This record gives sequence, structure tokens and C-alpha cells, in this order.
Amino acid sequence: MKRTALLHAELSQVIASMGHGDMLVIADAGLPIPAGPLRIDLALTPGVPRVAEVLKAVLAELQVERALIATEAGPEQGSTALPAWCHGLLPVQPERVSHEELKRVSLRARAVVRSGECTPYANIVLCAGVAF
Repeated sequence: MKRTALLHAELSQVIASMGHGDMLVIADAGLPIPAGPLRIDLALTPGVPRVAEVLKAVLAELQVERALIATEAGPEQGSTALPAWCHGLLPVQPERVSHEELKRVSLRARAVVRSGECTPYANIVLCAGVAF
């Protein structure tokens, strides 16, 4: 049995197979998931699991060098402060892009992980770094 926190086999496999620059999207329940990337659906009920819970588990396994979040994400539109769902969790300062650009970028992701989060624009693109 694994010693690290992430127990979801499919998600763990995707992270283990990622190389430098590969992208993983953690999405709220409403983000349209394009046909290309692998879809990992963790949504159980509205709010379960939350994006922050999924993000915390993923960050325990994935070396991240870059992250993208939508400019529309709170706490208020146009604010430079981080939304509550990612505050204090990220190892890097996320770049802000439009929600439309975030959806375009997600087309090139290795996988999109759908959470049960119902907070609008609670989506993040994580770009893999290297651990050496």
C-alpha cells in the first residue's frame, strides 16, 4: 500500500506519468471537460470533494512550477488576492488568465480532475516541474 496521502489509483498514475511542462487541471463541478484529456471524476455530491481537498492531495505528489487560475475567480473579480479555495496551498504564485483562456489551455492537459466544488471559477491548471 502507498505511503503517501494520495490513494486514488488513476490520479496517482497520471501524476507519476507526467513530465516537465505537462498539465493537470483540477476543476469545479461545472467546468466543461474537453474530449482530449483523461477525465478523472471525483465529484460525489455538491461540495464533495472540494477543490482545496483535491489540490492538497495532488500537491503532496506533484512538483509544480507554474499554475493558472481565472481572473474571474474570487475573492472579487479583478482582485490580485488568491481565492479562498487555493489560499495558502500553492507553492507558486498563480498566473491569472481569462476563464476562456483557461478552458483553451485545458484542451492540452494530460487529465482533468472534476471535483464536487460548486464555487464559480474554482479551477486551476497545474504545470509539472522537475524535482531535481
